[in-house]
Amino acid sequence: MINIANSSSVSNFRAAVSGGVDDLHGLRKALNDAETEHAWFKDKHKLIRAARMPHGGAHIFRVSLLVFLFMVETGMNAIFLATGNEQGYFGGILVAAAFSFANIGIALLVSIFCARLVTHRSWFVKSIGALFIAGYAALAVTINLGLAHYREVSESLAEGAGTIVMDRLWENTAGLEDVNSWLLFIVGLLFGIFAFIDGWFVLDPYPGYAGVEKRRNAARENYRDSKAELVEKLQEVRDEHNETVKDIIKGLGARQREHRAIVESRAKLLALFAQHQEQLERACNKLISIYREANVEAREDPATVPKYFTSQRYVLPRIKPKITSDGEWGDKELSDSIRKAQEQLNEQVRLIGEECGKSIAAYEELDRLHPDKTHG
Repeated sequence: MINIANSSSVSNFRAAVSGGVDDLHGLRKALNDAETEHAWFKDKHKLIRAARMPHGGAHIFRVSLLVFLFMVETGMNAIFLATGNEQGYFGGILVAAAFSFANIGIALLVSIFCARLVTHRSWFVKSIGALFIAGYAALAVTINLGLAHYREVSESLAEGAGTIVMDRLWENTAGLEDVNSWLLFIVGLLFGIFAFIDGWFVLDPYPGYAGVEKRRNAARENYRDSKAELVEKLQEVRDEHNETVKDIIKGLGARQREHRAIVESRAKLLALFAQHQEQLERACNKLISIYREANVEAREDPATVPKYFTSQRYVLPRIKPKITSDGEWGDKELSDSIRKAQEQLNEQVRLIGEECGKSIAAYEELDRLHPDKTHG
């Protein structure tokens, strides 16, 4: 049992380490490539700060803010647009939702994918980003003015309002006649600006930096989790071996107690057998005594009584059980053998612990083969 437990644990360790090193080697190389890319990107674009990434509560807050802006703008626009809409407030909600989606959605897309180009080191890329921002500003003003014109036209027309709005935008862009229309325009523009600012903080302001940081973090997390999982498997193999050793040690103690119980039971049985033979002898002498007394009383002449009636007693031939001790261990020999086995098991536990440490060190060696090349 000791040899099987030891050889099995060593084999399991070597198999686990061999497969684990192969798996971690690829993951560590992928992490090294991601770190090299990260360092190259920072050097190329002269970045010394860490990338700004969305995390936890702040990210949830920004998403919640966008949803809140959309719902509030839709509700406010629906109140203004419900008047004159043939479907009433429900129709106003549909039109308002469409305008809010366009207003907030365009602001979000431009701020995330286009506006951040103005932070690029290249002046050409900066100019493209500036053009996108200017284009968005013009588009945002147009969308919200269109909504305000639509509100005025829809109050008096049930059909053809869209065509009239386009004509009014072309001929008299700022020709709003109702203060509520101007209020609708300003509120929509403000909500678009809020959405634009919120989208700006979704990712790092420098183009591409967030993607590089995300890839490096994903590779690092993948490597760290895989390494922790492999180390945990090694520890499970070690703990399983140690539990097996504990069971063997407990079994050795139980076998020693069983051996003592067998020896004591045998000695007790031999003593009972000797007592049984003595009891048989006493019974025989008692029966003979009864017979002789009856024989003496039946005789007329006392001189004819045999002398041995009074001088001899029956002696039962004793049977001595033969005990073969060939190959039998004494208590001292058994104790010495168990002590040596326990020492061997304890030494094996120590060796398995060392093997586990060496196996984990083999995983750590990958970090020295592929050192972290990130400069910041």
